[in-house]
Amino acid sequence: MSDSGPGHPVRRIGILGGGQLARMMALAGVPLGFHFDILDPAEDACAGAAGRLVRAGFDDADAAAELAGQVDVMTYDFENVPATTAGAAAGRVSFHPCVTALDACQDRLAEKNLLTRLGIPVPPFHAVDGRTDLLEAVDRFGYPCVLKTRRFGYDGKGQAVLRGPEDLEHAWQELGDHPLIAEAFVAFDAECSLIAVRARDGRTGFWPLSHNLHDAGMLVLSEACIAGGDLQAQAEDIGNRLIEHFDYVGVIAVEFFVTDGRLSVNEIAPRVHNSGHWTIDGAVTSQFENHLRAISGLPLGSTALDRPSVMFNWIGAMPDAGELLGLEGLHWHDYGKKARPGRKVGHATLVLPDEQQLGKQAQALAARLGGAWPDRWSRFSTARGRLAGD
Repeated sequence: MSDSGPGHPVRRIGILGGGQLARMMALAGVPLGFHFDILDPAEDACAGAAGRLVRAGFDDADAAAELAGQVDVMTYDFENVPATTAGAAAGRVSFHPCVTALDACQDRLAEKNLLTRLGIPVPPFHAVDGRTDLLEAVDRFGYPCVLKTRRFGYDGKGQAVLRGPEDLEHAWQELGDHPLIAEAFVAFDAECSLIAVRARDGRTGFWPLSHNLHDAGMLVLSEACIAGGDLQAQAEDIGNRLIEHFDYVGVIAVEFFVTDGRLSVNEIAPRVHNSGHWTIDGAVTSQFENHLRAISGLPLGSTALDRPSVMFNWIGAMPDAGELLGLEGLHWHDYGKKARPGRKVGHATLVLPDEQQLGKQAQALAARLGGAWPDRWSRFSTARGRLAGD
């Protein structure tokens, strides 16, 4: 396996996956002098606008290995790349984050078992391999509880909330063909995530916690968190344990439930993450730039908050930029994707000098957008107050 060391500076970076995360990685890397080769089966993969697109299936280990032979280091932009494909690439070139982290985070049951072994708090869970297991889980947790596929679920897909006995059969018909996990329902005060980075030399960085709001399982709002230092310290302790366990290199995201001032882990994403998009415009160094610095052996940049920031996630279709770009502090990100229900097509970040101005401007933006946005901002603001201890 080749490895770019001090005498072999990284110039070409390969990425498995050509979605918006790969696109934003490449956009962050061009000013650093990097060139990108991106493997994706889609002809219109949006990262192709920022690098050379190699069309191949994610299960094509030979194509991944061939690409690995043409670049200096490889990474990926989503965690459902098969471990066999990642392993084929890792056999030829330096590959970060490591395949063991990718593999561990592809199965929710394996992930929860790992977190438990590391002494990291998680909601109670129960493996479901048949109807009997499901009934045992319901008897253990009561209603409501959550049934999820162990693999491939994201953005609310592959899961169902069981609110009563009448939901059991429908959920089983929808999900029962897959290995499953049941989890106790968490009546959380807020949702947060930690974006962390570790360099090849072992140095680490942590951005301020992101406070998040999901709607129908998809992230719609995220901000640089105004929570107290205790939550940040809890999150960084958990992040450090995971980083050390995997001997991790690159960016990792850990999603949390916040309940009575304590954190429990919902899931891990061994990659750059949607809830860290605000770092592009609101942090000294973005998650994307620091991921590239880490995997290529460059020094990390500062993860400090530059100015208060909140991200609006565009799902399904882009709003009219002409109607919104006049708002002070608004930064626009169009992923170049075709509109489609449930698809992440872009985001906007508001960046303003202080929290009070940011809150007023975000409320104004939500009102201008209309639809579900005013209610989303209201719920988000209520959770903000809980995090701030109001």
